[in-house]
Amino acid sequence: MKNKISLTEEQIDRVIEMAWEDRTPFDAILSQFGLKEQDVIRLMRREMKSSSFKMWRARVQGRSTKHSKNRSEDVERFRCSRQRNISNNKISKK
Repeated sequence: MKNKISLTEEQIDRVIEMAWEDRTPFDAILSQFGLKEQDVIRLMRREMKSSSFKMWRARVQGRSTKHSKNRSEDVERFRCSRQRNISNNKISKK
């Protein structure tokens, strides 16, 4: 990551969790952790096994819910209504 943002292990785990979530756009990760989509991709490549990274990339590529501009206007939340509440997520508290 070019801007050398240092993240704790807990923050890295949270970024990975948010990246795997279908409804969490990359914009939410950017606003909460300061990581652009390319930074998240680099982090995922570094932190995950090769096979897991390839599976994640295939899943995320072209998924409209991961990009706020491509989302349907009726999607107003970052997470599924059935997902457990995450206390460290600043975005979900807004």
